[in-house]
Amino acid sequence: MTSGAHRVDVAKVARLTGAAEVRRAQARSVREWTGQVIGGVAPVGHPSPIRTLVDEWLDKYEVVWAAGGHPHTVFPTSYAELIRITDGTPADVGE
Repeated sequence: MTSGAHRVDVAKVARLTGAAEVRRAQARSVREWTGQVIGGVAPVGHPSPIRTLVDEWLDKYEVVWAAGGHPHTVFPTSYAELIRITDGTPADVGE
């Protein structure tokens, strides 16, 4: 998970997670895994838990605006709260 102004480095994420390969998800997969559409995927509320790496860059913001499960819905939160509610791992995932 990173800000909209940044891109996730998939090779870096592969190394961090021990995966042989990481690719950007296709829209159909995102919908299947989260129950939500690209552009509005909330950090929580998925049908099953999703392993989440939370970009350390987000800690620079006092308020983090996260998608609320719909492309036109957001909510204010914090970096610490994102880690807590997602059971996420802080990580440098940016390009």
